[in-house]
Amino acid sequence: YRKMPHHLRNEVTYVCVLNACSHSGLLNEAHSIFNEIPQKNKQVIATMVDCLSRLYIFDEAQKLIDDYEKSNPPSSVMYMAILSGARNSHQHILSKKIYDRMNILFPDEKETLKSGSILVGNTYSSVGDYQEAVNIRSKRIRELGTKVKPGVSWTEFNGEILEFKVNDRRHPQSEEIHAKAKYISDVLIKYGYNYDSSWITRPLRDDETIESVLCTHSEQLAIAYHFVQQENPKFIQITKNLLTYAFTLLDGVTKLIAKIWQCKIIVRDANGIHHFSPDGTCSCRDHF
Repeated sequence: YRKMPHHLRNEVTYVCVLNACSHSGLLNEAHSIFNEIPQKNKQVIATMVDCLSRLYIFDEAQKLIDDYEKSNPPSSVMYMAILSGARNSHQHILSKKIYDRMNILFPDEKETLKSGSILVGNTYSSVGDYQEAVNIRSKRIRELGTKVKPGVSWTEFNGEILEFKVNDRRHPQSEEIHAKAKYISDVLIKYGYNYDSSWITRPLRDDETIESVLCTHSEQLAIAYHFVQQENPKFIQITKNLLTYAFTLLDGVTKLIAKIWQCKIIVRDANGIHHFSPDGTCSCRDHF
């Protein structure tokens, strides 16, 4: 970007470089570039709001939105960026405040409000307020008339495409897959991994533990499937239909799996591709 002639820089250039800064946690560089942009349109400002929200700098992100709305119609993309950051930082009060404002500003954007309600509900679950999460979910279904699209993971082995959902029992080898998922989870714990209960979005049943719930998400079952087929797979590729759930959780788990078993794992979701290497790192550098 710095080597580009100024006359070649345009809206697309600014959005791309700010988005790269956002996903890399490069706040100072983002500030510098953003301040240099002569005319900041909606896309540019939304990208900067996303950058700030990923780093939990919500006051500055909100100020950007307030200044933008002084002379422009509001943008739901900007509010969704703050909601995502609030979810990852477990700030349920901020989350509810932003979502309530979205309902006033964007009453006709049903899909956006549905996605926003999921984030708000998950934020309440992350602080243990499952009843409020249930209330938000029920209100969403009642008012928006829709249920949440389930997360699905696909993977390939020997030319066959396999599909997994959370706690999936449809595969003929499901008992082996779930046993392998538990084995992988036990090994991770021995290596010091601690599952974060804040990513569980409902109360645990009597026969469940934090580990047993989190190790049976669709991505984990897809990985376990490969370990059932091969004792020590060297390459695993997974594709998801939605944004990968709680990448702060999946990223840590998958990095450790790649390191312990010295394999390469690629996970693609609706937003990007993550490459997990045998040295225990991810291509996102923990800035997803």
